[in-house]
Amino acid sequence: MGSSSPCHSTRPPAQAFSPRASTSLGRSTCSSSSLQEILLAPSLPIICHLKGLLVMRSTSSSSGTSVEILTFSIPMSSLKGWVREQQFYLWFDPTADFHTYSILWNPQHVIFMVVGTPIRDFKNHKANNISFPDQQPMRIYSSLWDAEDWATRGGLVKTDWTQAPFNASYRGFNADACTWLSGASSCGSGSNNTWFNRELDSTSQEKMREMQQQYMIYNYCTDSNRFPQGLPPECSLP
Repeated sequence: MGSSSPCHSTRPPAQAFSPRASTSLGRSTCSSSSLQEILLAPSLPIICHLKGLLVMRSTSSSSGTSVEILTFSIPMSSLKGWVREQQFYLWFDPTADFHTYSILWNPQHVIFMVVGTPIRDFKNHKANNISFPDQQPMRIYSSLWDAEDWATRGGLVKTDWTQAPFNASYRGFNADACTWLSGASSCGSGSNNTWFNRELDSTSQEKMREMQQQYMIYNYCTDSNRFPQGLPPECSLP
């Protein structure tokens, strides 16, 4: 998607765009310019779903801008329905220009990047009996919708609809991925694509740790109130 795609909302329902194909593994990027000259915005810009389950979202408001990154909530008994959530403040103004949001998904990692900077690496720990999404298709779409009941500090801040319409633009969507057809991946058991075996090098890992230390405002791995019987097992793994 080389040209800019507008998305606007005055009240629900949501506005959205989506590629038609489902992918099984891949690298996806999209640039967004979100919600200019408003008091408070609903959720955006990138929402990725794995079989209909939220992966990544961003919110913007007059009281500060944050990006909320979620890993996968897979409907399997071993995961107990947990949403493995982290939240970050953005270190830039997303309304000032287009910014790029990326997801790299291969058999060993799901890496989330904002303007080229890694902020989350969800690793494959299936060897430790922790589920990882390497056998399910995913679709990526972006939407502008009303999430004031939970997105803005747990719903404490409400959308000022007198400032509508809210506008956002998207451009430069790119997906280099294995397509999912008839219940199987086009990549089979492997791929020659560079992203298929990619992982963060030591420099990128250190940068990710710095971003987490500076901008992370919530981490499910430290939320003992949410998990009174003990934190999820991957929280103790490197």
